[in-house]
Amino acid sequence: MSINVTGTIERKGFGPGTWAIVTEKGETYELYQGAPDELLKSGVKAKIKGEVRDDVMTFAMIGPVLEVKSFEVLD
Repeated sequence: MSINVTGTIERKGFGPGTWAIVTEKGETYELYQGAPDELLKSGVKAKIKGEVRDDVMTFAMIGPVLEVKSFEVLD
């Protein structure tokens, strides 16, 4: 399922750590491995277009897994 998500990037401390985007509504999406390094910085506000991966399980299990297809860093 393809979606657009806007929120703040956060580093979650589960296991070895994982990156997530938390929306203004409080929804958390775990960023799938291979997300661009420019995006993986705590506190960055971004708009992400991506694919929710129902076929992937993670150790963190903090929310749906989002594979980044494209993104825009917001001011």
